Order: sequence, then structure tokens, then C-alpha cells
Amino acid sequence: MTTHTDSITLKIWDKSAIDHTIDAAVQSLSHRAAAENCGIAVTLSGPKTFTVSLTR
Repeated sequence: MTTHTDSITLKIWDKSAIDHTIDAAVQSLSHRAAAENCGIAVTLSGPKTFTVSLTR
């Protein structure tokens, strides 16, 4: 996992953990940025790699 001020990049190998892991990342980023979940985007940025970022 790579963390920046306005994004988190995750490499998720276990398919059964994708939903839970992304939900946790969205909650973490929204809490740190004091943003609502609707201001967060999740993109597939590579093989098994997801980026959770602010959409300000």
C-alpha cells in the first residue's frame, strides 16, 4: 500500500478481500481528508492495483 495526502494505492492479490479492503481504504482516506465518501473515487490503475483518491 502506498499512501499520499490525497490518495491510497493498493495491490490486492486476494479476490475475496477486494470489497473489504477498498471499503476500508475509502473510510481511511475520507477520515484523513475530512471528506465525505461521495468525494472519493476508486480506479483500477494496474493489474490487481487500485487507487482510491479524492475527487475535489
